[in-house]
Amino acid sequence: MTSSTAKPSVLFVCVHNAGRSQMAAGFLRAIAGDRIEVRSAGSMPADKINPVAVAAMKELRIDIASERPKVLTDEAVRVSDVVITMGCGDACPFFPGTRYEDWKLDDPAGQGIDAVRLIRDEIRDRIEKLVAELI
Repeated sequence: MTSSTAKPSVLFVCVHNAGRSQMAAGFLRAIAGDRIEVRSAGSMPADKINPVAVAAMKELRIDIASERPKVLTDEAVRVSDVVITMGCGDACPFFPGTRYEDWKLDDPAGQGIDAVRLIRDEIRDRIEKLVAELI
């Protein structure tokens, strides 16, 4: 592990850090508890979390309303064992020895709750597989 702790660390990155990456981080915290260090960031962070993403997660009793979009830094990537990108493209820095995955997911921005539920459920499925690999 490259992080300063013995537990694995995962960084979720999307452009605005307002929807997909926040839902993924919320699921990982809920499923893995304190067994995995969780971070999320965006290459061009929004002002606030997507309210439809917050509502979709709240339906599953996962509260991400207090989260705030954060800017992606080289340091956040450097200290993460796994970096999962969700549409940030070339904006994500690359460090040798770090595991990178690119999850092709629809962007929930501007979508209604039904569309966001589908994205949310796909993220949950991917998080469950990730947790099984890391723990």
